[in-house]
Amino acid sequence: MTVHILKPGMMSSLQDRGRYGHQHLGVSPSGAMDERAHRLAHLLAGNSAAQDLASLEITLQGPSLRFDEPALFVLTGADMNATLDDQAVAVLRPTLARAGQTLSLQAAKPNHGARTYLSIYGGFQVESLLGSQSTHMRVGLGGFEGRALKKGDQIQLAQPLPDDETALNRLQAELDELRIYMPAALALAPRERVRVILDQADLFTDESLALFQSQSYRISPASERMGYRLEGQPLQRKNPKELLSAPTCFGTIQVPNDGQPIVLMADRQTTGGYPRIGQLASVDLAQIAQRLPGQNLGFEVITLEQAHALATRQEQAFTRLNDSLKSLRKACAHTMHGPRLRPYPLD
Repeated sequence: MTVHILKPGMMSSLQDRGRYGHQHLGVSPSGAMDERAHRLAHLLAGNSAAQDLASLEITLQGPSLRFDEPALFVLTGADMNATLDDQAVAVLRPTLARAGQTLSLQAAKPNHGARTYLSIYGGFQVESLLGSQSTHMRVGLGGFEGRALKKGDQIQLAQPLPDDETALNRLQAELDELRIYMPAALALAPRERVRVILDQADLFTDESLALFQSQSYRISPASERMGYRLEGQPLQRKNPKELLSAPTCFGTIQVPNDGQPIVLMADRQTTGGYPRIGQLASVDLAQIAQRLPGQNLGFEVITLEQAHALATRQEQAFTRLNDSLKSLRKACAHTMHGPRLRPYPLD
């Protein structure tokens, strides 16, 4: 019932969609940096969309882990040349691991993203704090002991598959026949310019607003889960007056006194007093989460209505994918609860 961490990777932590509703108490939501990839892994591992279970967020360099019991898992996001007992593992595809097998991930392939997500059918057996299993490493909250994984850690699986060779062979045969149709709205087509809604635009000069939309920024090495610092020609404010602190969101773009924007990420502070030039459209949060320091980034201004339309299209795509995976969830459930009388079609 345990996953043994043989090698932790650069930074691997358990993350779900975050703990919301507590920012007024100073508790940041945290959660997956690439929520799109996390949700894909969750659904493709046979889990219900109604329950958000933590996946393992893996950054830049992957871990190695050994399964004590059979498990169905999925990898999404960055391609890290994963192998299961030296056999290549495809991303976006449910894979069955037997007891004693070792899953190993290497460094992320160049230009293939920064973060991989590992989700397991039934999830990991970790406590939910304030409604979430996410790890907030800055404060030592949630996940596995409130920290990134390290060598020797042992994480319990919430619902390990039965070590029944007949049932596992039947499940494997059904996985081999499974056809997955990925909606285009869930793909991560790289964008040179991510979409943003202007916020406190009246605080900035017209020249700076034009510069914000035209130049290409370099992502600073001083970028992490709290925020991505950008490097470019500085933006100028009309008046350097102090502002009252206000709530922040994932994707809020602040401009401190040096004129270099900061995109707030999953572990952001709950409030901020720097002027906010814009808010990243939610559908493009993954675009930044999968970029590396040193890569470039530009902005394209859209309207709030356009951002809502893009978010609605993405949610509809998740619903379609969830509906199309009913047979996978049924096959997993019957593997857990005993033999079935007739085959269930995987369509």
